[in-house]
Order: sequence, then structure tokens, then C-alpha cells
Amino acid sequence: MSDRSLKGRVAVAGIGESRYYKHGQSPDAEFKLALQAILAACRDAGIAPADIDGFASYGNERSDASRLAAALGIRQLRSATLQWGGGGGGCCAAVANGAAAIRAGMAECVVVFRSLAQGEQGRYGQAADLATVSGERAYLMPYGVLAPPQRFAMRVRRFMHDHGVRQEAMRAIALASYRHAQSNPRAVMHGKPLDEARYDASRWIVEPFRLYDCCMENDGAAAIVLVDGARARDFPHKPVYLLGAAAGSGYRAGADPHNSPNYASANFGTLAPDLYRMAGLGPNDVGVVQSYENFTGGVVMALVEHGFFRAEEANTFLTLDNLSAPSGRLPLNTSGGNLAECYMHGFELVIEAVRQVRGTATLTVQRNDVALVTGGPMVTPASNLLLGSEATL
Repeated sequence: MSDRSLKGRVAVAGIGESRYYKHGQSPDAEFKLALQAILAACRDAGIAPADIDGFASYGNERSDASRLAAALGIRQLRSATLQWGGGGGGCCAAVANGAAAIRAGMAECVVVFRSLAQGEQGRYGQAADLATVSGERAYLMPYGVLAPPQRFAMRVRRFMHDHGVRQEAMRAIALASYRHAQSNPRAVMHGKPLDEARYDASRWIVEPFRLYDCCMENDGAAAIVLVDGARARDFPHKPVYLLGAAAGSGYRAGADPHNSPNYASANFGTLAPDLYRMAGLGPNDVGVVQSYENFTGGVVMALVEHGFFRAEEANTFLTLDNLSAPSGRLPLNTSGGNLAECYMHGFELVIEAVRQVRGTATLTVQRNDVALVTGGPMVTPASNLLLGSEATL
């Protein structure tokens, strides 16, 4: 095992969540939601909050590490990292950053978290009234391209055109997420099943995205506790180890205005090889995937770029049966994902991956030793993560 690797060096000792709400409906402030999730993760790990000495987050997280440390009675804050990039592109990178702090000896116990209360802070990503615009917006807003669905629809439509991907492939992803949410009482869409007819009758948001191709908007918080891998057996639950992590993007992926050389991409073309190399694994070793769905089209791209099938095979591979837990060919978003469990900017996907490896998910898959998480397709930096059991080390 290389010294320049996270494989087996860091483990997840605890997971925790607040209750998840529809956007704007949380009775609690964002900071309080963060504390709820962190305290739940500490209870799960069997540690006192004062044992934490580091925090990591992403997506312009507003619950400040120093304020959290004061509220939790932490004796010494030793590490506080925030991953660049908006939205959920950093959900896996934040875990990697927390793990790197432990591996480097800069912290012993790091909480990685995300908190969001849109009733208090306003709807995330909503276009605001501006007197001037700069950067990417200067190229887009004069033409009415204001919101994420508009921006990403163009990339997905190009991908669909280039590879002959049909709407049914994206529909299967939405149906799988909603099917899994019906077994998950935590899911916001629990008790609200989706079928083909309802999907097909739903309104267009921006072609090729129908209503159910787009992630929800939610309030809540989620957190995990990371510790040194050598300590993993000292905690109450089955150890879940980091096997690999990667973050970033390829050549000129962030070029304005929508002018990257590989335009129809989820930006995992360079990340996936790095991830598999660190873990010493390949796509055939992965038993379950939690793939960030800002929009279903990005999931198609992400799965292709992680080597599960060729783009031209998307229509035959992406079926509800193949994507369904517990025994599908590649169970996907087994708690409901961003579409049907909760849109905690992808961090609920990390928690579900831990549950799968532990064997405590509401729908534990047959091959649960290795779980893949992908964060923020089509954004840059994007990130990904492999988690596994002790048997995979």
C-alpha cells in the first residue's frame, strides 16, 4: 500500500442526520440543523462532541467551524476546510479533505457535514436581481440562461444527440430513486410513488428535463465522523473505510462560455481513473452506486465515465430492474437520492453509502462491500469516493 494514499487509512465511525424538510419548511435555523446532525453522528459513533477537533464542508457552507466548535464545547479546533465550488460537486471532496487532515496528523476526529435551511437563507441557486454580472453569468444571462436546469440541459442534450441516448434511460433513473424512497421512511418522497405514466405526463422544465428529472429542494443537515483507520474497530459499528477519493476536472472544463473541449461530460473522465487507482479496484468491484442527481442526465454521463457501460449502451443498461435494490445489476441511489430522499447537496448519498457497507440500509444490496459515491456531475470541481468494508483492504 502506497504511503501516498487514503486507502484504509481513515474510517467512518459515525453518521447522523437531522429530519429532512421540503425547502423553507424547517422550523429550525440552519446552524441548529447542523448541530442536530453532528450530535446524531457523535451518538452513532459513541463519542462526546468535545472529542471532535476538525470540520470539513463544501458548497459555501454557512455553519462556521469556529462557531460550531464553541457551541459543541470542543477543546481544540485543529482543522477546518471548505471545498471550492458551488452545489454538490464537493460532497465527496469534503470527505477526502477531512480524511487528508487526519492522515497528515493535523486532526484526530473530523466531522464532515452539510447544512441547509432555505426558509432562513433563501432558495439555493435562485437567480437574484443584479445590476451587473460577470464571469460565466455575463455570457449566459443576456440570453435568458438563468437557472441550473437551463445550463445543464444543453450539456445533456448534446450527450444524448452524440450517443443516441433516449429519454427512457433518464426515466429509469428517476423511477429507481422513487422506488427506493418508498422503503425509506426518512425520504421526503416516502409514500409518493412514481410510475412511467406519471413521469411521462409531468411537465417539461427545460428539455430534456421533465419535472422528475430534477432534484428536490430541501432543508436539513447531514454529518459523518471520521477517525484514523487504525482506530476503526474501537467504535460501536462495523468499520467503513475510505478506499479512494478524487476531486477536480479535466482540461479547460471550466472554460467560459460553455466552451470546454469535452462539453458533453460529467467531468469524471480524469477523476474515475485516479479513484480506481487509489483503491486498487475497478468498476466490476463496485456493488452499489450513490450518484448525485442534480439532473438525471448527469447520472447517465457519470456512470459512463466511471466505466459501468459505454454511452451507446445506456438505453439497454439503464432499466428499472437493473438499477433496483437489492438484486439489480447496479443498484442506484438506494435511499432515494437527491430526487426522492432529500437534496442535502449530495451528502445524504455519502451516508447511504456508509449504511450499505455496514449492512444497515433500508434496502441493503447483495454486493455491499464496495460503494461508490459521485458528487456534482457537470460542475467543476467534481468529486467521487469509494467506501468499503475491512474485507476490501
